[in-house]
Formats: sequence, structure tokens, C-alpha cells
Amino acid sequence: MRKERLIVPTLAIIAVVWMAAQLLSSVLFERSLRQALEDLEARGEWRVNRTESRQGWLSSQGRLILSPLLGRPWRLELTYRARHGILSTDVEGTVLPRLDTVLQQAVGEVSAPSVPRWQGRYHTLSGHSELRLALAPFVIQQNGRELAVRGGRLRLEGVFGDWRLRALFDQLTLIDGMAQLAVGPTVLESRYTYIDDAYHFAQRDHLHIETLTLSYPSYDIQLSPLDLNSHMVLDESELRIKGDLEIGDVMVPSEAPDMPLLSGRIEMELSRLNADAVREVIRRLRQEAAWGDASLPMAEGLLARLEPDLRKVLSDSPRLDVMTVAIESPLLGIRLDADGALFFDARQLDELSVVDLDKEQEQAKWLERIDGDFTWHEAPTVAALWLGLPLGTRELQFDVVRGVWRVNGRPMPELWPE
Repeated sequence: MRKERLIVPTLAIIAVVWMAAQLLSSVLFERSLRQALEDLEARGEWRVNRTESRQGWLSSQGRLILSPLLGRPWRLELTYRARHGILSTDVEGTVLPRLDTVLQQAVGEVSAPSVPRWQGRYHTLSGHSELRLALAPFVIQQNGRELAVRGGRLRLEGVFGDWRLRALFDQLTLIDGMAQLAVGPTVLESRYTYIDDAYHFAQRDHLHIETLTLSYPSYDIQLSPLDLNSHMVLDESELRIKGDLEIGDVMVPSEAPDMPLLSGRIEMELSRLNADAVREVIRRLRQEAAWGDASLPMAEGLLARLEPDLRKVLSDSPRLDVMTVAIESPLLGIRLDADGALFFDARQLDELSVVDLDKEQEQAKWLERIDGDFTWHEAPTVAALWLGLPLGTRELQFDVVRGVWRVNGRPMPELWPE
């Protein structure tokens, strides 16, 4: 009889624990989603609006709009519905791309068999999230031009402060009259790590294009493969961006079916961009976006208001290091093996204008701030001939002094006269 009396309290305790676990799962999911959206905005590249949000005990749903911070040529409308469990939350929804009126008129109609759907899961205890998206084939047509995407898959996973992305696109084909560009398969892998409010962050990206083909009626150009690696770091003192481009064999089958036109690798790094100024530019951009309206998120005169901060970004005298330029052309019999660096003179920055950079006179003032040098090792004889140097010259030293190029101590000749 005593055991029977314990059944009701036991069931009540189990029910309370289950309800508390459900509520905790819902609260933690909501907090994680809010944090993820804040982190996305902190990068200074995206504007995020949460137009609908209904948080429930067993399920939640809502609607998000993502658009570029600078202007709104397009936006993504995401809907989600979350089913909360004790240990995890399953999420699903749709992704609908939208174009603004001007871009819609320029691009034309988009045809797709259905609205893309995505699925995901949030693990309550660990905070680990994962999202999967399958993109059905679609076609964009405009004035006789056509862009066709065979389909793709995307996977995003991670926890607060550490996210990984892997995207695969089967093939992209652009047709314009008699010309055709085919790209793919393409794989993008990215990892983004950061601290609160993206005060410090690091991002690594690897883009791999298996094949790229450009076809004209008279000839074809084929490239296979193409790899681009980038590493961007914002720390306490500076923003550094390092890139590495590897170019596979570039073939012209109609001219030389068995011999590559060129292949090679380029590696460079941009550094000494003032970190505090970069963070201030991001903060100001987010502030400007918050003041904007739906059709014009950035008010007139933005560049003029940002100009002092943009100049401060250059206050530590940025430098561009070109560690490697190794390009070989078996077809032309030329090899380029070079390295060097460029430096920007940051003295008296108030004499420069970002707003007037579209004017030739202002561009000349900026070019006068650039100094540096490059060395072409083991240069071919034809290069010395082009530059008016003795035919036996094997090393070409290019110097840049106040924006003016010299080669081996001589003024640079006009290679492409106007």
C-alpha cells in the first residue's frame, strides 16, 4: 500500500522535471540564437532583423531577414520552427532570396522547383549547433543571358566563438550569347573564431574550384584546378590579411592542346592596419545601418563621416608583402620568380581625402605615399629586352619611390603607350 502511495508523487516529480527540462531547453535555444545573431552583426558585414519571434514551451518559431550592411541589393528571408526536446532542439525552415526592385529588373526572373529548405539541431548541454541546407537547381534569365546552378549543399556547425562552414556547389554555368563560362564543382571551407562582440577574431577560408572553362566560338580556355586560401586576423594592435592563390594548368586547346599556357602560385599579406580604427569603422557602420530605413540603410554623406576613421586605419603605415610570385608558362617559355614589398607613408594623413579618391589629382597624392621594391629572379632575356636593359641582365630590381617605378636604377619605360 505504501508503494502505491509513492506512485503519484513519483510521477509528479518526473512530470515537473520533464517540464523544467523542456523550459530550460527552450530558454537556452533562444539565448543561443540571440547570441549567434549578435555575433553575426558584430562582424560589421551584415544587418540582421528579427521580424517575428514566438517562443513556446514545446516549440518556437520566427522569421529573420539578413542583408548586407552596405546597401540592400538583396536579402535572405529565413523562417524557422524549433521543436524543443530535453537534450536537443530540432529546427527546420525555409530560405528565400529576395532582390530589391532595381536589381530584380536588371537580373530578371529566377526559376526554381521549390523554396530551399534547411534543417538543424541544437544540443542543449554542449551548446553545439549544426545546420544543413540542400539547394535545388535553379536558373536566372535576363535579356538572353542565363545563369544555371545545378545545386549545392551547405553545412554550418559550431559553438559560441568557433564556427565551421562547408559548402559544395555542383556546377555554375553562365551563358551570354555565344560565350559560356562553366565553374565547378566548387568547395568552400571556412572557420571563424572570435571573442565577445568580435573584438578579436580570426577567419580561415579555402576555396577550391575543380574546373573553370571559358568557351568562345573561336577558342576555349580551361583551368584546372584553382585554390584560394585566406587568413584574416584582428588582434589588439592590427588587422592582417594573408592570401595564397594556386593556379593549376591553364590550357588553350585550340592553340596548344598538350602544353599549358601557364600555372603557378602567388602569396601575399597585407598588415599593419590599425585595429582600434578598424573596430571603430565597424561600430560606426553598424550605427549608420541602425539609423537607416528599409530602402536606404546608409544615409547620404556616409563616406565623409567615416573619413577620419578610415584615415586612422592607415595610421600605422600599412605594408603589402609579396612573399611569392612563381608563375611558369611552358607555352611562352617564360618563368616569373619574384618577391618584394610595398609600404604606405602615413605621415600627415589629414592631407589625404577618401571622398575625392575618384579624382585623378587626389589619386596622384595617394600614389606619392607608396614606396617599395620587387625583385625578379632569373629573368628571361626577353624581359630585359622589353625594359631596354642589357640582354645579359638576369635579375631585375624594381624600386618604387613616391609612386614612381624604376628598374635597375633606370626610369621605367612606357610599356603600354597611350
